[in-house]
Amino acid sequence: MSDALVRLIASFRKLPSVGLKTAMRYAYKIVEMSTPEVHEFIAAINEAKNTIHFCKECGNYTELDVCERCQTAEKHTICVVKDPRDISAFEKMGTYNGLYHALHGTLDFQKGITAEQIRVKELIQRLTNVSEVIVATNPDIGGELTAAYLAQLIKPLGIKVTRLAHGIPMGGEVEYADELTLSRALSDRKEM
Repeated sequence: MSDALVRLIASFRKLPSVGLKTAMRYAYKIVEMSTPEVHEFIAAINEAKNTIHFCKECGNYTELDVCERCQTAEKHTICVVKDPRDISAFEKMGTYNGLYHALHGTLDFQKGITAEQIRVKELIQRLTNVSEVIVATNPDIGGELTAAYLAQLIKPLGIKVTRLAHGIPMGGEVEYADELTLSRALSDRKEM
């Protein structure tokens, strides 16, 4: 096997859930593509890497300074999620009209991840004129710890704090929940 092919396979293996066989299939496909197709593929990767960044307000992926959602959404409710991929799961439902806030992680004291390492301060700064914060972190230890911490910080401000109902199994991830489960969890959320 050529060194170039080995490096290409190794590069594909860096992607999540890509094992050796899948990486090899991807690498062989790239080699079999026409030169214009390869240049188009490379251009799409470069464009995404150079133009997509985090929204200054919510932390979601966007090409704008402030994403369209933050500019147009109903401003009285903020749904707090672990990371931007979770926002995509909620957007598939098409029923939530409020703002989002991606923390970019959850508390994990064993790994040294404290409130200073995730976007808690930015969330607190956004709470002007907000009447409800929906904590939609994953139902795992980090998500539950983060939810309790946020409720303790936000409730004294007179803002209602709710948690998604547990239609999502303990240890599950919001990103992979189907639309019906996520919709029920959102509509059955409970005050913390």
